[in-house]
Amino acid sequence: MIAGAQLKNAIISGSNNIAKYRKQVNDLNIFPVPDGDTGSNMSMTIGAAAEALKELPDTATAGEVAKKAAAAMLRGARGNSGVILSLLFRGISKGLEELGDARAQELVGALELGVEEAYKAVTRPTEGTILTVARVAAEHGREALGHGTAEAVAVWDAVCMGAAEALEQTPELLPVLKRAGVVDAGGQGLCLIFEGMLSVFRSGIIIESGMSEEERAQETAEFFRNAAAEFDSEIHFTYCTEFVIGRDPDSGKDPMELRLFLETIGDCVLVAGDDEIIKVHVHTENPGEALQAGLQHGQLLSVKIDNMKQQHKALGGGEPQPEAPAEAPLLERREPVEELGFISVAAGEGLKNLFLELGCAVVVSGGQTMNPSTEDILSAVLATPAKKVFVLPNNKNILMAAQQTVPLAEDREVIVLPTKTIPQGLAAMLAFDPDGSAGDNQQAMMEAAGNVNTGLVTFAARDSEFGSEAIRQGDILGLKNGKLDYIEKDPVYTCVKVARSLASKQTSFITLIYGEGITADQAQEAKWMLAGKVHSDVEITLVDGGQPVYYFIISVE
Repeated sequence: MIAGAQLKNAIISGSNNIAKYRKQVNDLNIFPVPDGDTGSNMSMTIGAAAEALKELPDTATAGEVAKKAAAAMLRGARGNSGVILSLLFRGISKGLEELGDARAQELVGALELGVEEAYKAVTRPTEGTILTVARVAAEHGREALGHGTAEAVAVWDAVCMGAAEALEQTPELLPVLKRAGVVDAGGQGLCLIFEGMLSVFRSGIIIESGMSEEERAQETAEFFRNAAAEFDSEIHFTYCTEFVIGRDPDSGKDPMELRLFLETIGDCVLVAGDDEIIKVHVHTENPGEALQAGLQHGQLLSVKIDNMKQQHKALGGGEPQPEAPAEAPLLERREPVEELGFISVAAGEGLKNLFLELGCAVVVSGGQTMNPSTEDILSAVLATPAKKVFVLPNNKNILMAAQQTVPLAEDREVIVLPTKTIPQGLAAMLAFDPDGSAGDNQQAMMEAAGNVNTGLVTFAARDSEFGSEAIRQGDILGLKNGKLDYIEKDPVYTCVKVARSLASKQTSFITLIYGEGITADQAQEAKWMLAGKVHSDVEITLVDGGQPVYYFIISVE
C-alpha cells in the first residue's frame, strides 16, 4: 500500500532527481542550434508540484496528494514535454481519486489512465518518445500484477524497469535518435522521475537535488536567458467548422473520443466543454463527418462552417549572448468587457513592442528554450479585458501549454491560434480586421499565417553533423521553415542566402528581424545585398527585434 505521505515524498523525490540531472537530459538534444530544454521543462513542471505538495500535511490521502500535484503541474507545465508529463499525472490523479491508500492494482490502473491522457493530447503520437516510455512502463506494471505481484513497491519497480527498457529502444524507433547516438530526452526525464519515486517507495529515502535555494534561483534565471524558435510547416484544410453540442447525459461518450476522431479528418482541433455543452472547432475537408460525430454526444445547438480558401489575405502593406529579460510586472485580472483581445509570446524588446503596436494586450516573454508555463499564459489571458482572447504561441513547443488554458479561463473564451513562428504571429496580427467577427478573424489570421515562409540565422551551440558535413561549435546556421539548409561563417551573408532562397516570383514582402549581436549597419548591409538579388517589386523591411540567440528571423510573404 502507498499512503498519501509516501506518494507526496515520492513526487518530491522524483522532482529532485530530474532537477539533479536536468543538464544531462538537456544535452540529449539532437539538433546543434541553441536548444535542449527538455530537462529544464520537465524539472520546472514537476517542481511546481513539489512546491505545492509542501503545503499538504502528511495526513493527506493518496487521492488528495495526486490531485494537488496534478493541478500544480497543469498550471506549471512548460513545453511539450512538460505538458505531457502533467497529463500523465492528471490521469494518475483520476485513478487515485478519493483513495486513502493506493494498492498495487490501483497504482498501475492510475498510471494507465495517465498514459491514456497523454496519448489523447497529442495529435499524431510518435513512438520512440516519452509516450512510448510511459506506455511500456505501464505495460510492465500490468504484467507484474498478472504474475501475482501484490506489493505496490514491487510493481513500481517493474514500472521503472519497463521504462528503462523502452528508453533503450527509442533509437530503434526514431532513426534521428539513432543517427545522433542518443536516447529520447523526454523518456530519459520520465525514467529519472520514476526512479526518484521508487527510492521513496522502496526505502523511504527522498533523493536530494544537490541544489541550494540560491542555485535553484540561478538555474531558473539561466533557463530564462535562452530563447529560440522552432519552425514547422502548417497544414490547412478548406472548411473551418465550429459547432456547439448540448450534451446528452445518457450517451456515456467522452469528449476526448470526439477530439481523437476529429484529428483523423483535420487539424486545428479544439474540443472543450463542461457538463452541459461541448464546443468544437476543426479545420477539415469533411464538415459533415465532423457534425455526425458530434451528434453522437448530443444535440447540435449551433453550427458555423466557412470556406477558408475564399477568405482574402488582409495584410498591411560577434555571437548573440542570451540575457535575462527584465522582471515582468505582475498582471492584474481584468473584467472581460471588450469583445476581442490578443496575447502573444515573444522574446526581445523590439518584438514585444511590435506585437503591442499591432494590438496585443499582453506579450508573454518566451521562446523555445524559455517556454512560459500554462500559468504564465493564463495570467496574461485573465489580464486581457476581452470576452474572447486569441493566444498566439508563435512556437511549436509552447502550443500545448497554451491549449491547456482553454478550460481554465472560466469567465472568457480562449482561442489558441496555432502559430508556430514569430513571422506567422506577425502575419496573423496584420490580418486582424477590427470590424470582423471572432470566427472571421480566426480564419483570416490563420490563412495569413499559413502564407508566410520563415527563415532563421543562428549559431551552432555544439559540434554535430549534418548529412556528410561536420558542424563546428560557433558555425553560422541557416534554416528554412525549420530545416537546416546552410552552414556558413558570416551571419549577414547567411541571412541573404536564406531570404533569397525563400523568395519567389510571387513574393511581395520580406522582413528581416535582426537581434542581439547584429548592428544596425550590418542589418542595412543585409538589406542592401538582398535588394540586389530579388526583383524590384519586393518590399524589404528591417525590424530591430532585439531577440537573443537569433541573428536574424526572416519573414517572406
